[in-house]
Amino acid sequence: MFDHPQGTAMTYRRILASALILSLLAAPGPAAAQAIANQDLFAKSLKVAVEAAHQYGTPDDPEKLARVNRLGYELAQESEFGKFPFTFGVVEMPVPNAFALPGGQIFITTGMLDLGLDDDMLACVIGHEIAHVTLEHYLRMQRKATLMSVIGNLLLAGVMIGEANNSNRRGTEAPYDPRYGRGDSGGDMIQGAAAASLIISELLLRSYSREHEDEADKEGQRLAASAGYDPEGAQRVWQLMNARMPQLKEYGYWRTHPFADERVRSAEARKGTWKVMARKPADDYRLRTQAVLTTYVERQKPSPEEAEFLKAMSLAAWPQGKTAESLRLEELHKRRDEELAKPLLSRDYGAVLKMYKQEMDEVRQLDAKSDLLPTLEAEMGDLEAKRKELYPKAVEVLGGGVYETSFLVAFLSNFPEAGQAPEVGLALGDAYSRLGNATEAVSRYMKAWEADPASPEGKRAQAGLKNLAPNLKELAALQEMAAQDRDPELKKIAADRLATMAKTYDDVVNGAEYLRLYPEGTHVVPVMERLNVLAENLYGEVVLYQSVGDPVKAVERINKILTHAPLSPAAEKLRDRAVLTAAKAG
Repeated sequence: MFDHPQGTAMTYRRILASALILSLLAAPGPAAAQAIANQDLFAKSLKVAVEAAHQYGTPDDPEKLARVNRLGYELAQESEFGKFPFTFGVVEMPVPNAFALPGGQIFITTGMLDLGLDDDMLACVIGHEIAHVTLEHYLRMQRKATLMSVIGNLLLAGVMIGEANNSNRRGTEAPYDPRYGRGDSGGDMIQGAAAASLIISELLLRSYSREHEDEADKEGQRLAASAGYDPEGAQRVWQLMNARMPQLKEYGYWRTHPFADERVRSAEARKGTWKVMARKPADDYRLRTQAVLTTYVERQKPSPEEAEFLKAMSLAAWPQGKTAESLRLEELHKRRDEELAKPLLSRDYGAVLKMYKQEMDEVRQLDAKSDLLPTLEAEMGDLEAKRKELYPKAVEVLGGGVYETSFLVAFLSNFPEAGQAPEVGLALGDAYSRLGNATEAVSRYMKAWEADPASPEGKRAQAGLKNLAPNLKELAALQEMAAQDRDPELKKIAADRLATMAKTYDDVVNGAEYLRLYPEGTHVVPVMERLNVLAENLYGEVVLYQSVGDPVKAVERINKILTHAPLSPAAEKLRDRAVLTAAKAG
């Protein structure tokens, strides 16, 4: 139930939402397609969508999200699909990609958006994913039984990694794989983020056949043309990706959306098949999508995580009006109250005020006369007063020299323009260095150095960087130092060290962090090659620990492979050995 200061307004919105849902069932044409025809499948897909958003993260970039939703709903309203409400999200993944769940949840990666696609190109990418849903390709996927079972039991059961074709022991307690039936009950169970990674990569990203991909391409292009976008954008997407990343074809969209050469030729052959129609807004369609999603939250009472996801998607579906304003205010109050519950000197008023300002800017752009604006201004004024009141106390603690790292983080966020900021930034770099967080230490030292290179703090930060560089193992930190031009000596030290470490680093987390922060960095190829080697080594350890009966160590390595090297050959081997087990979690 959504909180709102006016109960009558809330009641009115419930009536309106119900009326909209009922009316869409009777209204003809593609714009009428809004309902949840299969509650079970929608709930299963929702669980995986929440895990995907949690595991990969969502960028704080309202413009990207708004663009994806604008295009997504303009295409979706042309689909004549009425079984599920579509939602469109963005996830933090460096590889160019996109994926769809059977329940209508569609995600575009930041790597795809960072390619600089124009609207015609992005419309074809989104249309392709919409087509996978509307054509119900999940019903014809390989390992379909595993797909639906794993999705349905994600939070209640584990995913077993074992020798699925070993049938020496059989029985109702054994895991089930649709290819072999019930097999050896030996194996190791994974849950949480690693299980989600396995499900997304195996069951959503690589299970479509050549026929499915061609069908989705064709229907995606048709949707794009119907919505007013040039279907030739599909061909240009592939050409751009080939030009930008020819050496990385096996890692990104090409790997998870295969048969590239044939699809490029097919797209070219379909030129002129569809007339590009006039563009039209999807406001009504988006408003009814929001009504379906908010009604689902109120009536079905999903988990807090699922409810939070659906509310965010509801706001993205239609970002203006009373329901949207209520959702904005609810999220702001949650964030504000979480911060106010922290110890006084660790409260990050700066982050909360930034969130308020961002929401105010969005609301003002949508409706300069919105009733929400005075409320936000008043609450921002109260937070600003608290921030100013905190400053003397924070300076006093800083002068005492006894404080925690969280205090330094909050100080820089609360008072970025304060005279003490360079000193605090340097102290934070020292703190991260002592804690072994070299990446953050380098980042803080760099900022302190950039702020005033000639100051005592700047010189100390530069010295700190030179002390770290020769023995630094963290690839992302080395890349940051190698990219600067103020100190040629430091630049060369970092660049030489990075060239060596890119081929010899010994932890998959290190490589994955570099690829996340620098997807087009100078050493992407050797880092990926080394990542595959390390993942393969971990896979060998998985087999070893399974053979000697040490499931704890085996699962630890399985988690690392699936979380940090999900597109490696080792991860593919694990996916091939994944079966569902009926054992309850916990």
